[in-house]
Amino acid sequence: MERKIKLIWDFRGPAAAKTAEHHEIHLKEFIAIEKLPLKITGFEIQNEMYAIAYMVVTDNYMIAVRDALKPHRGEIYQE
Repeated sequence: MERKIKLIWDFRGPAAAKTAEHHEIHLKEFIAIEKLPLKITGFEIQNEMYAIAYMVVTDNYMIAVRDALKPHRGEIYQE
């Protein structure tokens, strides 16, 4: 089975939740435009001043997506 990597964008401040939610829309648009076989995106509100948006990619797409979208960090995805 291929390894999955969660690419993460961090947002801080009072508008973090709305910004992360909106960023997920752009991640989905990127997947559609590039015709990528990726399905897992999302956003999580950590607290009132911190939220993340994320996209889960496989190893073979990681470098191309990383270079195009410049996530802040990544981690191994656990389902």
